[in-house]
Amino acid sequence: MAENCNHDCSSCSANCASRAEDMIQKAAANAGSHVKKVIGVISGKGGVGKSMTSSLLAVAAGRLGLKAGILDGDITGPSIPHMFGLNENAMSDGVNILPSYSDKGCAVMSLNLLLENPEDPVIWRGGMIASAVTQFWTDVAWGDLDYLFIDMPPGTGDVPLTVFQSLPVDGVIVVTTPQDLVSMVVEKALRMAEKMDIPVLGIVENMSYITCPDCGKKIYIFGEGHVEDFVKSHNIPNYAQMPIDRMLAGFADAGRVEEAPEEFISEMAKFLKSDDE
Repeated sequence: MAENCNHDCSSCSANCASRAEDMIQKAAANAGSHVKKVIGVISGKGGVGKSMTSSLLAVAAGRLGLKAGILDGDITGPSIPHMFGLNENAMSDGVNILPSYSDKGCAVMSLNLLLENPEDPVIWRGGMIASAVTQFWTDVAWGDLDYLFIDMPPGTGDVPLTVFQSLPVDGVIVVTTPQDLVSMVVEKALRMAEKMDIPVLGIVENMSYITCPDCGKKIYIFGEGHVEDFVKSHNIPNYAQMPIDRMLAGFADAGRVEEAPEEFISEMAKFLKSDDE
């Protein structure tokens, strides 16, 4: 704070912490959006299954009779449209961008749905990427949704910071894998949420185990008990364990994630149930 500050930022050019905090405002939702809850899906690093988790959360919501959407915030590496089998470009009503809808009614907005060629790379700097994510909130008419899940890129950079500061996030779900190194990395995501006063709703431990095809026994190839210890030490209210399973990956690769067996969806559904209680 500048010396002799009169707390009137409108007449002051000092770039102090108080001014920066005062300038942060939530972005207004599109007039055509009526979203009850906004949930961020975050991770400390890439390759842990964050997009898969976002997709399964939306599928779980749909099977519970809830209306769900996914804002694909991973601008340079979008994968959500492919998982839902969406290949056509998003449309506009002349004023607003309209989300694309999956076969089961999940609303999706991703930069890949706006590109002429979805295989073209997005070579943007951080500011442009963060701005695009904000526009997916302000310029897209999401309609009536019970849940909007935001699939964020890994780490604690521009996009997560923009989402936490500019969008009305009700909570986050953190995705990790069992290895100790990854568990240490996820601490950064947890601490970022804490610093931004965003509740952590739960942890998803992906690639937690494999299921024996003969006897059905769960085999914890990276060791057992990682996630239980983690949630207890951090007072996190809920967790899920997802297996390494080529069938699930096959549904996603084929654009049929909404057909995933109930055994995978039920793990995600408990996040939604606990959030509504």
